[in-house]
Amino acid sequence: NVSSCRSRTMSTADDAEWLRWVTKQFGNIAGKDKEINMEEFKTALQVKESFFAERFFALFDADGSGTISLEELLGALRLLVHGDHMDKLRFLFQVYDVDGQPLCVFPPRVVGREVVPGAFLMPGILGFPSGSGSIDADELHVVLRWCLRESSLSLPEERLGDLSRILLEAADRDHSGSITFEELREQLEAFPELMENLTISAASWLKPPVPPERRRPRCLSRGYWHNRRGQLGCLGGYTALNLLLFALAALRHRGLGPALALARGCGHCLNLNCALLAVLMLRRCLTWLRSTAVGAVLPLEQHVLFHQLVGYVVLALGVAHTAGHGTSVGVSQRDGGPGLAEYLLWAGPGMAPQTGLALLGLLLAMGTFSSPCVRRGGHFEIFYWTHLSYISIWILLLLHGPHFWKWFLVPGSLFVLEKVLGLAWRRAGLHIVEVNLLPSKVTHLVIQRPPSFHFKPGDYVYLNVPAIATYEWHPFSISSAPEQPETLWLHIRALGQWTNKLYEYFQQLELSSPEPKPSRRSHCWAQVGGTGITQDRHSQQGCYLDGPYGTPTRRIFTSEHAVLIGAGIGITPFASILQSIMYRYRRRKQSCPSCHHSWSEELQEQEMSLRKVDFIWVNRDQKHFEWFVSLLTKLEMEQAELEPGGKFLELHLYMTSALGRSDVKGLGLQVALDLLAAKEKRDSITGLRTRTQPGHPDWNKVFGKVAEEQRGKVQVFFCGSPALAREIRGHCEHFGFRFSKENF
Repeated sequence: NVSSCRSRTMSTADDAEWLRWVTKQFGNIAGKDKEINMEEFKTALQVKESFFAERFFALFDADGSGTISLEELLGALRLLVHGDHMDKLRFLFQVYDVDGQPLCVFPPRVVGREVVPGAFLMPGILGFPSGSGSIDADELHVVLRWCLRESSLSLPEERLGDLSRILLEAADRDHSGSITFEELREQLEAFPELMENLTISAASWLKPPVPPERRRPRCLSRGYWHNRRGQLGCLGGYTALNLLLFALAALRHRGLGPALALARGCGHCLNLNCALLAVLMLRRCLTWLRSTAVGAVLPLEQHVLFHQLVGYVVLALGVAHTAGHGTSVGVSQRDGGPGLAEYLLWAGPGMAPQTGLALLGLLLAMGTFSSPCVRRGGHFEIFYWTHLSYISIWILLLLHGPHFWKWFLVPGSLFVLEKVLGLAWRRAGLHIVEVNLLPSKVTHLVIQRPPSFHFKPGDYVYLNVPAIATYEWHPFSISSAPEQPETLWLHIRALGQWTNKLYEYFQQLELSSPEPKPSRRSHCWAQVGGTGITQDRHSQQGCYLDGPYGTPTRRIFTSEHAVLIGAGIGITPFASILQSIMYRYRRRKQSCPSCHHSWSEELQEQEMSLRKVDFIWVNRDQKHFEWFVSLLTKLEMEQAELEPGGKFLELHLYMTSALGRSDVKGLGLQVALDLLAAKEKRDSITGLRTRTQPGHPDWNKVFGKVAEEQRGKVQVFFCGSPALAREIRGHCEHFGFRFSKENF
């Protein structure tokens, strides 16, 4: 078809461009002899230090000289690029056929009181024969070990043996104890998606894959306007209102000269924007609005971004307002009026000049220290304390602008009311019941839940731990479900100064104990891979909570087909949501214990109207899955009990560090993992029933499958990095899915 032809044409063009790049790299690195050795080969093609780099070099070194000429290299690469899938499969077979190499595996051993880890010794392969024509169990063991290493995977030696054994048993059709080329071909043909990948451009086999180009959405497309209609509407209304206010004030004072007209126009706009700054941070009001019809129209999830935008607009308007008045004074001085110093000290109307300069100084300080490089560069305290100057700014505004109080009356009253309620409802002196230190410096806090603390799945709270910093409050998503009565969970990744201090503080407490005590509290879903600090030893450790506050994820339960995408620790809000979804799903699915007849109990639409949930978790490496693997295991078990053949909740796990299915180095490992997962009904990487997919998701395929299911209107909810959010948003616009992003 047309798309296939276009894809092949693009692949051919990419391959040609890649070959030109290789030729240029070779010319830059090769010496006068026009030959490159092993190290130069790795540098030229950006190949990792690995077994596969040596195998590729040996196969390309046709004359066994220990160096590769440009002709040898390009000849081999052209065969891979322009050959058919059988040529590429033969190359794969030769890579795996490592006979002739002196191999020596040393198991772990104890020397004195130290445990010396196992070592794998493999001298260079240069000068050894290319292979025996078959792949035996030892060769598979060697190759799969390096596949695991390239994929940043760690499996016990026993599991590695299982992978080697099941791949050999599946491919060895004649039970000879080794795999021939024909047997390998027949085995791979049982996995059509792998054979399809053999026809993909060979350029990515030797060069690290380049991230796919992000789809640039068309501004006039229906999906673009559908996902941004609230944001663009608010932005357009905000711009129009500012222009209107500026024009009215400037026209009213045009007789005073252009400088004063500019100053008056900017001053009128400052009344609006300074009041709007307060409105955008009324978190309790915004949480209430999310439960109303207005919440479905306004982009409330963007309130922090709008707050930042309005802040910069206020700063620009303040500079222009001051410049207008300064220019007007200069013109007045030229005509014999008072100078600038006299104007500031004696001739100004009231306190306007003095308060105006003070306001400009405070705004410049606040804007400077609110930049990301300050907030995330280990100087949060500077951002925090300069931001508290908003109180002084509002007082000065009331003194400076004669009409500002009219604009500020309602927002200011609501702001004061929120602060009073926040102080009254703030949960003080709550005990941290348990702490689990999880991989990748994640702190799992189990906090005593007050009886009156009610929240929705996906909500967040502000946390203060006096032992870390007395006055600092930081927002974190609640990772436990509202149905969990006694405690609530927070999972906090150490990414900044405060979060690192939190992790290190509890790490020191854990290290100070000669023997960590097991938790005596029984939770619905236990965590794995972490150490526990329990209430018995640290009952005096307390914290303060402010909240809860709502997020866009509250709309999940009123969706028909929800796609939840978490990247790394971005799973945190979805952990709460998934638990609550299964709790409500259990209520909806009922069965008779006598006749085993099952039926669905109707829930109110506002409680849950979901027909299908797809949860996608993208992680960098294996250890990150340990954060919530026990929770996902529990959800899989409940899914199997409630709906054995159903797919109400479907999990999709991706590990980006693993060799992808289009990478020749990882084909054998992926086949072995698939075979072992099919046999044991669980994934070797996570222990879940869901198979962990290698590499990055192909969003076109993922969303294409979602669209084909036709389970209702699709809404995509994402929590993760802004870069990935932009990529997913573009794909959602292409498919016509509604997209919501959690602030991360």
